[in-house]
Amino acid sequence: MKVESQFFEDYELDYTRKTLGRTITETDIVMHAGQTGDFFPHHMDAEWCKEQSFERRIAHGTLIFSVAIGQTASEINPEAISKGYDRLRFINPVFIGDTIHTTVTISEKEDHKNPGYGQVTEHVEVFNQDDKIVLACDHLLVVKRKESK
Repeated sequence: MKVESQFFEDYELDYTRKTLGRTITETDIVMHAGQTGDFFPHHMDAEWCKEQSFERRIAHGTLIFSVAIGQTASEINPEAISKGYDRLRFINPVFIGDTIHTTVTISEKEDHKNPGYGQVTEHVEVFNQDDKIVLACDHLLVVKRKESK
């Protein structure tokens, strides 16, 4: 895990980083169902899924979100605080055996109500092994300035 101080002024628009991949397993899905209580047949019932348009079990969107954000946590900035996530979308299903990777792009920088900080938006996109997008969202960060305005 890389720990590096990065201040608001250090963030560059359009800077992109890409994570390594991670394969989603049946164990991931079963454990996530147990942790969340989401035992919907889309995730747990292979026979029911055969009758649906996707024809096989799909991973929980919240599982893919959790794994993707975990993938991005290889870089820790002690000068930034996560404010949350906006515009979260589950775009395409993820199946058992799919390998996902995450791309983070600095998409916005703006002033914050506290003059000692700025707000940075990281656009997060998750892709499967075929480079098909499966999830997108915006991560909002409140980041300390080098010098107060």
